[in-house]
Amino acid sequence: MLALVAAVSATGALVVRGPERASPPRPPPPAAETVWPHARRADVPGVLPGDVTYSPAYFLDERVSVGTAREAGGGEVRLVVRAADGAVRVLRALPTAGAPRFAGVTRAGDVLVWAESVTGRDGSVRTALWRADLSGGAPRKITDDSGDATFLGSDYDIAVDSGRLYWTARAPGREAATEIRSVSVDGGPVEVRTEPGLWTLSGWPWLTSAGSSGRARLRNLDAASVVDVDAAGDMLDRCGPTWCRVYVLSGGAVRSELMRPDGSERLRVADDGATATVVDVAVLDRFEVLSEDSTTLGAAIGGRRVLVYDLTTRRSVSVAEAATSASYRSGVLWWSTSAAGRVTWHTIDLRTV
Repeated sequence: MLALVAAVSATGALVVRGPERASPPRPPPPAAETVWPHARRADVPGVLPGDVTYSPAYFLDERVSVGTAREAGGGEVRLVVRAADGAVRVLRALPTAGAPRFAGVTRAGDVLVWAESVTGRDGSVRTALWRADLSGGAPRKITDDSGDATFLGSDYDIAVDSGRLYWTARAPGREAATEIRSVSVDGGPVEVRTEPGLWTLSGWPWLTSAGSSGRARLRNLDAASVVDVDAAGDMLDRCGPTWCRVYVLSGGAVRSELMRPDGSERLRVADDGATATVVDVAVLDRFEVLSEDSTTLGAAIGGRRVLVYDLTTRRSVSVAEAATSASYRSGVLWWSTSAAGRVTWHTIDLRTV
């Protein structure tokens, strides 16, 4: 979902700074079509044959996607692969009564991996990891020994390294401890390692803590080393091993910045209230994805303007003017627009920029 400034201010962690010297208004950011004319992009209808609502959760490229399909008033939710030509392959179909949720979709070579959760009659949630060969064939369960798994919509909800899948789970009976669980892509016993503190994955072998009062930590599990991050009192939203996202409240407006975990190379990426719209910081170690209210642009077109700050050129590029949602996974950014009650998904493969 699109990040909201309200979510930023609700933390109470921002330091209010005095007004800064006024600077000349910046020119509007150029359009992505102009700056990245060779980037691969596509438009994907938000419905499948039979007027079935389709919501993508992962793109293998700018056209081929994995997502959920729901019929109006239907009794099941389906996880499907939608091919470039619109052909649909059903992977799983689960009754809506169990409030099914598909998360952590990722690719491990020629294998598609995901987690699926269902809620039992007693209110308990059961999560299992599944796999399917991209070439075809029936999906199969990898494991249901997932623990109390946590998925945030990050590119690293399920990390892949050397044929193993890694994810985090809440440690039972401990308020401030995290399980790092792993299993072979082919299945087998689950290995569990418990780390003190509350962590999420940020690309194997890195863990990142939630920012609090301008401080966070990064932990390298292979090297058993810890990096302490200090944002000098500003709100530290999230860190990765190469960049951290920082919010500053200045003169009543939120300013978005990036910095290295050691505090160096601090960059202002937006000073007009635009905030991050995807979980991960500086995706592909190059792009910070932002959004702002389109009504602030002087045209009441509604929705959100989606921007991409390019760390290579140190400038923002306008991707969409009136998006209703935006997401990113594994190199592909996608967003939705709505016209006449019809939803369309638009993609740009940032790996081709």
